[in-house]
Order: sequence, then C-alpha cells, then structure tokens
Amino acid sequence: MSAILSGRKALVTGGGRGIGKAIALALATAGCDVAVNYVNREADAEATAEDIRRMGRHAVALQGDVSKSDDVNRLVNAAGSDLGSIDVLVNNAGRVMVERIEQMTEVSWNDIIQVNLTSVFLMTQAVLPAMRERKWGRIINLTSVAAQAGSMLGVHYSAAKAGVIAATKSYARLLAKEGVTVNAIAPALIATEMVVANPHVKPDMIPMGRFGQVEECAEVAVMLASNAYMTGQTIAVNGGMYM
Repeated sequence: MSAILSGRKALVTGGGRGIGKAIALALATAGCDVAVNYVNREADAEATAEDIRRMGRHAVALQGDVSKSDDVNRLVNAAGSDLGSIDVLVNNAGRVMVERIEQMTEVSWNDIIQVNLTSVFLMTQAVLPAMRERKWGRIINLTSVAAQAGSMLGVHYSAAKAGVIAATKSYARLLAKEGVTVNAIAPALIATEMVVANPHVKPDMIPMGRFGQVEECAEVAVMLASNAYMTGQTIAVNGGMYM
C-alpha cells in the first residue's frame, strides 16, 4: 500500500474491464477507494467493484456516459456521495471505430471526438474545483500510440487521442502550482478483449514480439498517482512500437 494514496478516492472511467479494470484494482491495492464507471456492461463493473471490496477498500459501480455533460455531473456527484470528493481521476473510457478515409462522415467524426476527447474535458472540469480547493489532485488520461505515430484504423481516433495529449499538457501547465498533476499514458496493443479479438492485429507488430499486459499500464498509473513532481508527461507503454 502506498502511504501517499492511502485513503484517497479514485474514479476510473470505463473501469469494468481491460486497462480500466487493471488500473482500478491497482489503485485499490495502493490504498484508494474506487468508483468504477461503466456505460453498458454493469456486470463487469460490479465484479470489479466486488474485487476491490474484497481488498478491504470501499468501491461503487456507477453508470454514466462520460461523453455527455448531464451524465458526467450525475456520475461525479454520485461518486462524491458514496466515497467523498475525487482525488484521482483516470480518464480511461474511449472507443475505436475502424473506418477508411472514404467511410468517415461528419457524424462518425463527431462521435469519436466526443467519446475520446470531449469526455476528458467534461470529467476534468467536473472534478477540478474540489481538487483545486484541497490543493491535491491527480488526473491521468489514457491516450494511444495512434496519437503519436498515426493510425491505420481511423483518422478521427488518432486526432482525438492527440487532442488528449495536448489537453494533458495544457491542464498541467495551468495547474502546476495548485497541487494538481496531469499526465497521460499512451499504450500500444495491450492484450485487451478488443485487441486479442482483432484478426488483423499480431504480436509481431511490436518490437518486443508480444502484446502488452493491462497490469503494465496499471503500474504506470499508480506511479503517476503517487508522484507529486511529474506533470504534463505522456508515458509510452508500447513495447518499442513508437520511440
């Protein structure tokens, strides 16, 4: 358990499975109580929350579409009522849409930007007032190697995730003297349900020759939550895919 994180309150968006679940469990192991957000897969979020409770920490599963402001406000208020004001926000929720250039439409562009980038803005704005008042907060944003190297899957996804990196740096600069750090994690080909099920994605695309593990992203998240001097950084967890 981390003395720095003991008793802190964390909210992980998309925390019921994959990287989000691993981060939620790792933060709980480090001493945090955790709100596990989900959109549709309630059973997964409840199972993650129950795993956290078995560790002796408080946990709650909360439904909400973090790309919608009304849901965000309801989510943050509910987390505050159940656990207390949020100290650690992990903006993990996102969506990949595979579309060729000629397939993209204004609707699909706006949808991917809303889910992957606007959600980061909405969640950050919702938790920031309490963090600034306490002069302590950690915001960790999940971006992607697609933001750094470009993506063959979708221009809109790369653009949204690149926007996350820019937003991370800007928030970090603005909040540097207020005790709130803002950092990002940029994974590549982590062995999640989505990656493993994709027949076009192979481990040999990674220099290390294997997919990453969700726990390897979670370790970085705990480090970022524990470190008071690191801010504005994008930490690559990508097996050497982009350097």
